[in-house]
Amino acid sequence: MILQAREISRTFRTGRTSGAVLTAVDSVSLDLPRASITSLVGESGSGKSTLARVMARLMPASSGQLLLDGQVIPASQRRRRDYASDVQMILQDPCASLNPVHDVRYHLSRPLRIHHAASHDDDQITELLERVALTPGGQFIDKYPHELSGGQRQRVAIARALAVRPRILLADEPVSMLDVSIRLGVLNLLADLREKEALTILYITHDIASARYLADQVAVMYRGQIVESGPAIEVSDNPAHPYTQLLLSAAPDPGRTPGLSGQPRPGTLPVPGTGPTAEIGPVPDAAPVPGAAARQVAAPGCQFRQRCPHAMPLCAEATPPRAGGGGRRGAPPAAGAGPGPPPGGGGAGRRARQPVLAASGRPRSQRTRAAAGRRTHGHGPGLAP
Repeated sequence: MILQAREISRTFRTGRTSGAVLTAVDSVSLDLPRASITSLVGESGSGKSTLARVMARLMPASSGQLLLDGQVIPASQRRRRDYASDVQMILQDPCASLNPVHDVRYHLSRPLRIHHAASHDDDQITELLERVALTPGGQFIDKYPHELSGGQRQRVAIARALAVRPRILLADEPVSMLDVSIRLGVLNLLADLREKEALTILYITHDIASARYLADQVAVMYRGQIVESGPAIEVSDNPAHPYTQLLLSAAPDPGRTPGLSGQPRPGTLPVPGTGPTAEIGPVPDAAPVPGAAARQVAAPGCQFRQRCPHAMPLCAEATPPRAGGGGRRGAPPAAGAGPGPPPGGGGAGRRARQPVLAASGRPRSQRTRAAAGRRTHGHGPGLAP
């Protein structure tokens, strides 16, 4: 493992006098294997971006450790520049992360100058632009952010992260601000960087379909905790945790017709003994689901129990055990009696994956699959297969 998070927690005080504490990340452990793509999936407010900022050392952890190449990273800010040369972050909104009063040349030359990365002349900047498929680079070097499209701005942000030749990229929802028509090109760019330059990438998203398309490993995060993790194809084809099943049921699937043949509508889960489907809601006599702003120090038990159709008294006392082999986690106590993957989430009957397209729009060869559970089929990110 090249980068490891060990029992990372991050809390925030929510009032000056009340002493209330918001737990954004709760004892999360996450490993990023070398030259692989790991996807962190979850709804808004689940703590994904906070975890990424802690791993990038943009904010300190309240507790826990970061390990780079097996060595513990000290909590102090000393040698932070050395760490930043190995670990770079791509922020979600390129409009906010690029300074509107500076041109592309400034944005790409500044990290080269700060990290003393050889020269920072126009030839090197042009090479960076062409690495992210902004060609010819000379046409973009003098442009300002407002003169670029959303996809071009995000590619400039990626080029800026690549300027110091990092080994790890933390991509915080890099395509969520882009049109669906150009998301595929940015995802394929990330895949190319992993293949050609052996980069390790953490891909953060709330779209589990794009996670299946791009990632080798998937970790599902809910209310500050990782509730399930494993190989991407295994998690999407055989989800163990009800929250993962909910995410898959809400993902667009042209092969699923809501409301017909007993298939659940998006956002619903099969509940044994209550008919084909039931809306996700609080279990009887449970307190209302608290919002992210009201989340306090995490209580014991499963964080999803107030929305889970399989909730039982045990869920208030213990977190779900790890499910199956290979370190997968997330099965509820009664997972053996629960439903299988929701319609559209399993591999049976799914259409073959379309050829991956390069940023230029021309087909390129299908990526080599690792033997340990890599996916070989599925849908593109938010696109019909």
